Amino acid sequence: MALARGRRGGHPEYYWPGYVDILSTLLLVVTFLMSLFMVTQFFVSQESSGKDVALKRLTTQLAQLTELLALERTTSQTAEEELTAMSASLAETEADKKKLSDLVALGDQKAGEAQSKAAVLASDLDTQKEISEEAMARVNLLNQQLLALRRQIAALEEALDASESKDKQSQTRIADLGQRLNVALAKKVQELSQYRSEFFGKLRTLLANRQDVRVVGDRFVFQAEVLFPSGSDVINPEGLATLDSLAAAMKELDGKIPKEVSWVLRVDGHTDRRPINSPAFPSNWELSSARAIAVVKFLIDRGIPANRLVAAGFGENQPIESGVTEDAFAKNRRIELKLTER
Repeated sequence: MALARGRRGGHPEYYWPGYVDILSTLLLVVTFLMSLFMVTQFFVSQESSGKDVALKRLTTQLAQLTELLALERTTSQTAEEELTAMSASLAETEADKKKLSDLVALGDQKAGEAQSKAAVLASDLDTQKEISEEAMARVNLLNQQLLALRRQIAALEEALDASESKDKQSQTRIADLGQRLNVALAKKVQELSQYRSEFFGKLRTLLANRQDVRVVGDRFVFQAEVLFPSGSDVINPEGLATLDSLAAAMKELDGKIPKEVSWVLRVDGHTDRRPINSPAFPSNWELSSARAIAVVKFLIDRGIPANRLVAAGFGENQPIESGVTEDAFAKNRRIELKLTER
């Protein structure tokens, strides 16, 4: 109405209310802009913490403008002062707006960088997905292989259980067979002992009244001088006669012992402790072995099967007398016969 009156009167003093209305409208526009600015500033503040200071200042200015607007509505006397203040504030607002535009541009730049980073992350995510899919394929393959391996292990365990069962049965059979074999061997040993006793008894009868032939435990012992000259492996005539008796007794024994009894006559050669060193016999080993072999060859010539004879040489290493007298030396120089298992 003030504007209508001013227009009807045409006086210059009535123009001032029109300016006041314009300023009020401008304040409303500025208020809207400030509100929009505040909203924009709120979103921009999420990207840059430095925007908080400007937003707080703009909020303060907005509060001041609101107060000025209230004062303008209650009194028109101070409108000029308010206009002046608002002009100054508007200038500051323009400056702040420019700053806000700069911040928005910076925010756009940051947003672009964020989008670029997001694209890189998306690419990395796709790569990770491909890797994960490949890893899952490998895991599935490993699971299948593990399942096949478990089946093989189960089959092996089943076969092992069956094998252990058979092994227990075999062990039981082996134990039974071992027991039966031990019984059979004991029986054979007993039989061989009987034949040995008979054989030695026969030899005692054939070689009665011979002081140089004796039984020592399970062995029949000949003094070396009975069969061989000193330092020689050639059987002397007396020894040949003695060995003929031995061959006859063995032939008779071979006819009595069952074929399934595995036996041999072992011929052992021994010397005394005095060393020998001749072209034919470099040591006592050679002499003792040669004498045992000579006896074995003689018995083979007399028809004793070679598979029933064994020759062994012991040198001076198995003495039966520990003295150093001639009598001890003579007793250690000997040929031993032992009927034993093969």
